[in-house]
Formats: sequence, C-alpha cells, structure tokens
Amino acid sequence: MQHRSLESGKWAELSFMEQMANIGSEVSRTSKWKEKGNAGRSQSAFYRALELIDLTLEYGRVHEKNRSSMLRELCRLREIFCEEYLSSDPSVLKSFDNYFLQFGLAVRRSHHPEGAISKAESQK
Repeated sequence: MQHRSLESGKWAELSFMEQMANIGSEVSRTSKWKEKGNAGRSQSAFYRALELIDLTLEYGRVHEKNRSSMLRELCRLREIFCEEYLSSDPSVLKSFDNYFLQFGLAVRRSHHPEGAISKAESQK
C-alpha cells in the first residue's frame, strides 16, 4: 500500500471532491508516464490511483446523502480506467483529464471562494 497514512482514517475526512481530485492527480500521472513510454512509473501511478479509488469505495463519505450514486460512478470509473490503461493507445487515458479537472477546480474554489481562480487558470 502506497498511501498507508490515508488508510488510518484521514482519507474519510476529505470531501468527495477532494478525494476525486487526488485520484485525478494519480490518473494524470498514469497517463503522462504511459505517453512517455515509462512503463514502470505508469504502472506505479496506476496502482496508486486504484488504491485511492478503493479507499474511497471503502471509507469515503460513509454518511453522505448520495453515497450510493457516488459509489456507482466510482465503480464505473474504476472499470473504465482499468480498460483504458490496458489499451495499447496511451492517449486514451487523456480522456480522464477534463473529468478530473472539474473536481480539482471545485476543490480550489472551495478553498478560495473569493474567486482566486482566473478563467485562464481554469483552462490549463
């Protein structure tokens, strides 16, 4: 397990948006390293992403109102991510970027509600 400190309960303290943004970081690393042809780093990031997805499925937002919908989406995401990772075309993982970008932006907005995100930054 790469994220041992998160298993102790810290992961469950994060909002679903924060969990998804963190998963997105690992998914992005997986894509980046796969495109660069670095199979070892890509595989490590892939496993870290799966680990975070699994932590979210097990511990994430247990008392949240729409938990079953979140779990369904997360299970489907995990399935598609695995399929895309196994694809011979490394660029297919890029399709996750826009999906996860929305979570990252939402987290950033929640931490900087006074509008600290410019339009240019949100389109990076």
